[in-house]
Amino acid sequence: MAGDFDGVESSRDFAAVPDAFQRLWTPHRMVYIEAGPGPHEDECPFCVAPGLTDEKALIVARGTHAFVLLNLFPYNSGHLLVCPYRHVATYDEATAEEVAEMASLTQVAMRVLTETSRCDGFNIGMNQGRIAGAGIAAHLHQHIVPRWATDSNFFPIIAGTKAIPKLLGEVRDEVSRAWPDN
Repeated sequence: MAGDFDGVESSRDFAAVPDAFQRLWTPHRMVYIEAGPGPHEDECPFCVAPGLTDEKALIVARGTHAFVLLNLFPYNSGHLLVCPYRHVATYDEATAEEVAEMASLTQVAMRVLTETSRCDGFNIGMNQGRIAGAGIAAHLHQHIVPRWATDSNFFPIIAGTKAIPKLLGEVRDEVSRAWPDN
């Protein structure tokens, strides 16, 4: 081939030569692969999490009636969930104390995420029931998703993929360190 030199290998023979496949490197997902099958369907991950170490469960803060942890399948870096310890499915089943603490933890989470990630806004909400989009419909949880003015791009639309720039453990450590009284 023109331009090839004797004794010099062409880069087209190297590993990682571009091809037709789209790849998203997600080394943090190895923890799921190495752990084997996940919890049984009858085990609620939000009931199991408080019994684990904060690092293993990705918990950033614990209250009396509720706790805050990172979402294992985040929409953005820093996507947090606020859950009551008690296994209830919907907001109207939560006690006044659970609702008040979830609200308070949400406010602190917003302040901490603003400080640590310099986000510009938030999506906050609850999907009540599977039909409403709740991935874990049996245990109430509120999403806190940080948003940035620059996080809108065509990657999710065109490639059906969301790029998450930080590893979950890294975000958990950062948010936990910044959480007041932790």
